Amino acid sequence: QVHLAESGGGSVQAGGSLRLSCTASRISNFMGWFRQAPGKKREAVALIYTDDGRTYYPDSLKGRFTISRDKAKNTIDLQINALKPEDTAVYYCTAAFWVAPETWTDPKVYRYWGQGTQVTVSS
Repeated sequence: QVHLAESGGGSVQAGGSLRLSCTASRISNFMGWFRQAPGKKREAVALIYTDDGRTYYPDSLKGRFTISRDKAKNTIDLQINALKPEDTAVYYCTAAFWVAPETWTDPKVYRYWGQGTQVTVSS
């Protein structure tokens, strides 16, 4: 069992930055972030292979989001820059011991989820 706890969400004006953190009870091979806006499907934001730091981003979000990990602290972070109102969502930390690269954007492949942290971006 892996327990995940997110922090760092909040309200920010468009153009600002936020850094989200996720603390895990133990590190998993693959850890990442998804987000879900009201009325929308859960969307992949970033994934990191904690062993070698390899990262994955959907093409639509490349450039403003950066995922990183600290294996010693069992944490992953998500730096979000140039925030837009459409980034408003609940951001979830997730983990799995194996993710096939071609399926990484599918939330069904992840076994462990945090409770989520709200990010609200005003224009």
